[in-house]
Amino acid sequence: MTHKKRICILTDGHLDPFDAKTAVGLLRYRPDEVVAVLDPNHAGENLEDLVGCGAGVPIVESIESASRYQPDHLLIGVAPPGGRLPADWRRFIRQGLAAGMNVINGLHDRLGDDPEFAEAAAQRGLTILDVRAVPRPASVGTAKAARTRARRVLTVGTDCNIGKRLTAMELTRALSDRGLRAEFVATGQTGVMITGSGVVVDAVISDFVSGAIEAAILEKGDADCIVVEGQGALLHPSYSAVALGLLHGTLPDRMILCHAPQRKTLRNIDIPIPPLNEVIQLYEAIVRPLHPAKVVGVALNGHGMSDAAISASIEQVRDLTGLPVVDCIRTGVGELADAVCAA
Repeated sequence: MTHKKRICILTDGHLDPFDAKTAVGLLRYRPDEVVAVLDPNHAGENLEDLVGCGAGVPIVESIESASRYQPDHLLIGVAPPGGRLPADWRRFIRQGLAAGMNVINGLHDRLGDDPEFAEAAAQRGLTILDVRAVPRPASVGTAKAARTRARRVLTVGTDCNIGKRLTAMELTRALSDRGLRAEFVATGQTGVMITGSGVVVDAVISDFVSGAIEAAILEKGDADCIVVEGQGALLHPSYSAVALGLLHGTLPDRMILCHAPQRKTLRNIDIPIPPLNEVIQLYEAIVRPLHPAKVVGVALNGHGMSDAAISASIEQVRDLTGLPVVDCIRTGVGELADAVCAA
């Protein structure tokens, strides 16, 4: 995604900041390219009230309704567990192609390989971009990231889907504002859609995850700081593999822990989230034999919490951990940038 597009985002009943995190990422970081959101369940409602961003972008009920805003791309804005295309969404893809829209797909299902969609796109001279269709990396990880001039920062989490990308992007911006040459490495489909580069690590063969991220870091190794978007969580049974691969591929100097205070159990699994200090010790211990790294700050996801409640959580976590604590949206990430620079 390197030139300005007119995007209609498909969410169809999943329009909240967690299920529709791809949609929210585009609305927050490429708002001038989003012309409509397709979600029959919320058609006519205020998008900003629902997801915290996207002011002025209409929510429409159908491809026909979206067409009045002249979109040229249909982007799938939801990343369901397993990354499969819901069967009833095929009609939206068919209708979008028939209406002259290119398709941007971040799911594991490769729509460009689907005979029906491929034929419809070819007939109309349209493209289907499968963001997760990544080439096989050249090698496995070799711990070379630790030799770069750049200081490496990795966002890690107490759980999946908790704000690691947003924290990494905001931190990169804050470091750049301090005069540093700060580079962001996207590791998920949303980050790649926003920035136009990166590695969608959950589409990489597991043996090559650390090697793929290592290669991305070495390409930017002469920067002052490289901020890597984290994925999954070490303790989440569904997504621990990518979290470990990113740790070994990045070999960070510093880590930022992301956490949602209201979340007591792992997402979609009834397993309690351990105390934050235990999680911090775990991340530091896992990477220590290869390269010593410290968690230097905490980013809280305060979605659904009042200002008073998130302020109380910030103070509580600061007292518990002794670290700088922010809510990226409400307080900004200045304290995290200070901690990264001071460390």
